[in-house]
Amino acid sequence: MSTILVVDDDPEVGRLLRIIFELEGHQVTLVTDYQEVMPVLRRDLPDVVVMDLRIQGRETTELVRQMRQEKKLAHIPVVMASGTDCRERCVEAGADLFVLKPFPPHQLIEAVSGLLEHSL
Repeated sequence: MSTILVVDDDPEVGRLLRIIFELEGHQVTLVTDYQEVMPVLRRDLPDVVVMDLRIQGRETTELVRQMRQEKKLAHIPVVMASGTDCRERCVEAGADLFVLKPFPPHQLIEAVSGLLEHSL
């Protein structure tokens, strides 16, 4: 069973992503607070991170940059999502993939499955 960390401050989106991934057989942790992302990452060492570009009014690209600087976290694949196409900015920060919202659930499932296959 793979572990997925979902980072999103929208309760409905977080709940939907949790259900989608749990139905696929993954264990999901949801973080809604910007300050909690790095501590949870360090504690749980998830197999994949699915992260909204903005939570609590702050851009999460800085969190991805921090991940890439830490030896224990640098290898964890990151999928970033946003309602505006910021693909280039997210990839420059270290994200493996970018998904434009709104996205069909199967698109995100396929993206995460592909990253898991390459990282496990």
